[in-house]
Amino acid sequence: MESFKKLSIGFYGGTGSVTGANFLVSYGNSKFLVDCGLLQGTALADKENWDPFLYDPKQIEILFITHAHIDHIGRIPKLYAEGFRGRIISTDATRDLASVMLADTVQILGKSDDYNLSKIYTTAAISEISKLWEGFSYHTSVHVKDNFNVIFKDSGHILGSAMLEMRVEGKIIIFTGDLGNSPSPLLRDTEEILHADYIIMESVYGDRNHEHRDERKDRLIQVIEDNYRRKGTLIIPTFSLERTQELLFEINDLVEHKRISSQPIFLDSPLGIHLTDVFKKYVRYFNDTAQAVFKSDKDLFSFPGLQVTLETEESKHILSAPNPKIIIAGSGMSNGGRIIHHERSYLPDPNNTILLAGYQSMGTLGRLIEEGAKEVTILREAVPVRAHIEKISGYSGHKDMDHLIEFVENIGGTIKKVFVVMGEPKSSLFLSQRLRDYVGVDARAPNFGDVATINLDE
Repeated sequence: MESFKKLSIGFYGGTGSVTGANFLVSYGNSKFLVDCGLLQGTALADKENWDPFLYDPKQIEILFITHAHIDHIGRIPKLYAEGFRGRIISTDATRDLASVMLADTVQILGKSDDYNLSKIYTTAAISEISKLWEGFSYHTSVHVKDNFNVIFKDSGHILGSAMLEMRVEGKIIIFTGDLGNSPSPLLRDTEEILHADYIIMESVYGDRNHEHRDERKDRLIQVIEDNYRRKGTLIIPTFSLERTQELLFEINDLVEHKRISSQPIFLDSPLGIHLTDVFKKYVRYFNDTAQAVFKSDKDLFSFPGLQVTLETEESKHILSAPNPKIIIAGSGMSNGGRIIHHERSYLPDPNNTILLAGYQSMGTLGRLIEEGAKEVTILREAVPVRAHIEKISGYSGHKDMDHLIEFVENIGGTIKKVFVVMGEPKSSLFLSQRLRDYVGVDARAPNFGDVATINLDE
């Protein structure tokens, strides 16, 4: 059996940014990737995504995927176009969700001739990529090579999301992916990790806390009812994957128990509609409460008043629907999708409301609105912002600062080093300092292109 004394981790994405996760693991002569996502700032894909990889895609034996968000999978077609033909390994739910997500990128990026994207993001390429993809259940031990196995642990972030537990030469290296804001209305809590030597962890909310999770449903009711009394339109920019399904599940409960006033509710997200179909296949990954609800309500994501608008013409007709009404549409940061058309129409009216229920990355339209901009540019048009701006951070899919620290604390005294990634610089640096000061672990936030060497015999 081959045995090597060192392993290295190259930080080639997800540093200094929430998005663009991409980490290279080198062990002996073998190279593996963890995630290959799009860097997303002001657009679906920033131009930096099309810079050359800092490694040879042809040499990658396995690409491990933590979950199906586009900032973790969106550059796989580029990787494939540049010669990657190795295995792609994830949970089974992530595999199925990623198939839908990547098909959606073809519809957007595949229409651009910039950077040769129309030849990279093609239906044929996605089909070939799917043939490389293997899906496993949680807790399955995947053999990588001698002295190297990977186990998927439930991160509780989105359906199918996983922490990668790499067992190498007796050492345990954890790639957290994104850690869920447990408890979730739908998903099981983040699994507890009892032992780890090295951790590569996210820090989206590494410098702040959410409102109390028990309050988020009451806040949702309040925002809906306030908008109803004003006879306005409530627009909710949502991420098509997970946030949409979570909100539908919550609103389903509110409607069935008559906790909100009856009104039209539009799900105006073709991607969200298709992803919801995948969710119905994996009820076994829901938490016990959601599974119990499913036994009496076979459609957790549908309710009286819900109108699903798949076609563009159906979407356009929402404008003429009388108020009050609710529109749920992508994208979650307002950097594309149908939501920007609704924002252009509804932001100028002070009777309307926009509810921000997720993280808004720097440079996005959603971030500008969140920070109180009085005017924004949408589709090259100056749009005044007079609508009520509401935020519910409790619906975030990410752990907040206190729970990130708690996650590390619960692992105990085995940790040799923590690498803090996938956060804006202030969040990553703040969390690193907190982990050093409050938990007493060696924590640092690597820069893009850094390579960390791990001695496996220490």
